[in-house]
Amino acid sequence: SGDFYFRDTCRLCESGGLERVIKLTPTPPGNYVLRADEIEEPRPSYPLEVYFCNNCAHVQLGHVVDPKILFQRRYTYVSSTSPVFVAHLQKYATVMIERFSLGKGGLIVDIGSNDGTCLRFFQEKGFEVLGIDPATDIARKASDGGIETIPEFFGFQKAQDLRSHRGPAALITSHNVLAHIDDLSDIIRGVEYWLDDDGLFVMEVGYLVDVYQKVWFDTIYHEHLDYHTLAPLLGFLGRHGLEVIEVERIAPQGGSIRVISQKKEGPYPVSASVNSLLELERSLKMDKPETFHDYNRQVNDVRDHLGKLLNDLKQGGHSIAGYGAPTKATTMLMHFGLSQEMIDFTVEDNPLKHGCFLPGAMIPILPADELYVRKPDYVVILAWNFANSIMEKHKRYHEEGGRFILPMPEPKIVDHL
Repeated sequence: SGDFYFRDTCRLCESGGLERVIKLTPTPPGNYVLRADEIEEPRPSYPLEVYFCNNCAHVQLGHVVDPKILFQRRYTYVSSTSPVFVAHLQKYATVMIERFSLGKGGLIVDIGSNDGTCLRFFQEKGFEVLGIDPATDIARKASDGGIETIPEFFGFQKAQDLRSHRGPAALITSHNVLAHIDDLSDIIRGVEYWLDDDGLFVMEVGYLVDVYQKVWFDTIYHEHLDYHTLAPLLGFLGRHGLEVIEVERIAPQGGSIRVISQKKEGPYPVSASVNSLLELERSLKMDKPETFHDYNRQVNDVRDHLGKLLNDLKQGGHSIAGYGAPTKATTMLMHFGLSQEMIDFTVEDNPLKHGCFLPGAMIPILPADELYVRKPDYVVILAWNFANSIMEKHKRYHEEGGRFILPMPEPKIVDHL
């Protein structure tokens, strides 16, 4: 269909040496929760298959769904609804300003700036800020709230235009967005063009090592085109005139890396962190396709264990609900074959999703206080990257006899909070 196409070359090195290593159940777009009046409409599912590049070891999705379907219709993710993520962004702004002695008044740009949460922290410290985000509603809200946001996709041409009007950027930052873009080269060319000679580019993206070590396979979904490791990124950024000076593993959103680059010939030395991460990746054999073939088998083991656990509980007459309605829940529920027959409903803190249904599995999404009204015996934490804060917040559910279930990496019932 015209909704998606198959990409047969590597997004980073453009070679054609791709090998399919992971095959999951096809799913509909995961972040497009359905309103009650839409559940009868046919919702196409798209293939979900992961390919390994035998040339540079980059890992990417094979089928690319039209971004208009994924991002511009009704995109419900808003940074500021997650307190964990807001705190992360605030700390990030402080650290960057101090570590690199960024001069006040400099231009800070955020690609995929969402509701402007990150830029607000820089603005409060006296910087000029500019956001770019194609989700038009969210961009407009951010601008109305004082964080000027351009409601478009970023690329090389846009960068030429913006640099001529706004001058060079002291810092270009991007959080969890650069794994979503098919033409990554166009973005990075734009970044390199817009950066000041001593400017910095920071990309935070999900880290494939975490997805691998913790069996977080449900972060594989259509919005996530790329599963990044450092080794292929170094070559890719290098080919676009950028040098990685530092890299750090960070926790929010479930396992990410922060990659800090400068222009080639830039003022900063390369820190030891770069080599130590490369060593780790080599030791884990992230550069071998077999690693990911094995991984697919491991995912299917988790599916079988969780399926058996939930089935036994259900046979025993217990009721089961979910917590969270993140995009990744769709991958997990579809691949594990879990629907409303198994999970009665899920609860969610984001009010934009209340009264809607998870795509594919068609599970209704309710406010969190329904846990205390309906009192399900068990709650599977679908938003597992926030499991600790969810269990902390709902101690009362546990005290009243309910039990949480963690689906990954080994499905388990949490008996003691």
